[in-house]
Amino acid sequence: MKNHRKHIISIDSTVKEALIKLNDLGKDAVLFVVNNKNKLMGSLTDGDVRRGLIRGITLDSTLKEVIQGEPKFVRKGEQNIEEIIQYREGNYRILPVIDKKDRIVNVINFRELRSYLPLDAVIMAGGMGTRLKPLTEKTPKPLLKIGKKPIMEHNLDRLALYGIDDFWVSVKYLGEQIEGYFGNGDSKDIQIQYVWENEPLGTIGAVSKIESFNHDYVLLTNSDILTNLDYEHFFLDFLKQKADLSVVTIPYKVDIPYAVLETSNGHVLNLREKPTYTYYSNGGIYLIKKTALKFLPKGEFFNATDLMEKLIAEKKKVISYPLSGYWLDIGKHEDFEKAQRDIEQIKF
Repeated sequence: MKNHRKHIISIDSTVKEALIKLNDLGKDAVLFVVNNKNKLMGSLTDGDVRRGLIRGITLDSTLKEVIQGEPKFVRKGEQNIEEIIQYREGNYRILPVIDKKDRIVNVINFRELRSYLPLDAVIMAGGMGTRLKPLTEKTPKPLLKIGKKPIMEHNLDRLALYGIDDFWVSVKYLGEQIEGYFGNGDSKDIQIQYVWENEPLGTIGAVSKIESFNHDYVLLTNSDILTNLDYEHFFLDFLKQKADLSVVTIPYKVDIPYAVLETSNGHVLNLREKPTYTYYSNGGIYLIKKTALKFLPKGEFFNATDLMEKLIAEKKKVISYPLSGYWLDIGKHEDFEKAQRDIEQIKF
């Protein structure tokens, strides 16, 4: 949520100060009251103030006399997606997020967010974008604009829409431009940390340099993908199937214009008239259990497909998530041009 601090007020504030903040919040009029260490003490709405005034408090009274002392909250790193869905569907629109010391670190507003997923997101943005030259000679591919904002910003904003607020960005080629553009994420009310590759580490190798994820699950995505993937449904499917890794796959149908014979040792076993076959391609978006990342070699070139093969060899559960929505890998000039046309029509 952008600028969550507007929902926070000190317990030493007066009722009048609280009313001013509540008025500014409009339809989102709820405040979370903290002490001088930012620890959650309670919540406050217009109704709480009204009831307090009826009891005889004044505008100069402190908030200790009117707050609700046991507000609903979500604990960072421990949030349960089923609980999040229950809050959302139960009309708990605005909730504080607290850390292990009960300090507010964020505020969820389901008028602005679709979910609050317990994930760290890693965006791979270190490639040179060679196939898009000359566009990428002075600008890294993640910062090439699709419509009004860069490719990577479309990705980041959609992930943030699902409540992901812990980001890691792997950078190398012209990475200082990417870091300069996004900064530490404060402007979007998220946290961004950067992982620098001294040499190319493949599509997942840089993840081995990250020492401390905040959640038990990690979403890995290429920075040059344009998609309207429902990340909550993706995550729920991952949990339901008890997977160690799930990869978004893109269905491709191939129509054969002739009859196809299935044979063995020259004998015809079956005949299919003009069949259609469906194949699934790697979509470059993965959900991974944090524990599965122990199979990554430290600081070595390693692709996500290498990890998939390693997990399969270790008898871990690797699954496919066929995408029914929009997906485009912006790798070539024709892809870039298609993205410019599609961005005005696709509902993200």
